[in-house]
Amino acid sequence: MERFLEDYQKRRLTERFDILTAINILKSQGYDDDEVIGEITRVFYVDLDTYQEVLEQARAA
Repeated sequence: MERFLEDYQKRRLTERFDILTAINILKSQGYDDDEVIGEITRVFYVDLDTYQEVLEQARAA
């Protein structure tokens, strides 16, 4: 996700589906679990509580 955005251009990710989609896209591009949060927050404003819930549900499945 090589994009250089100004803060005012960032999209908000607050819905579980949108967060999960972003995670899946990054993982399909070769990012590992530790790199995903850095990349996703660089490109989007992310609801971190929801992000954590999505990760916990994914790990439990």
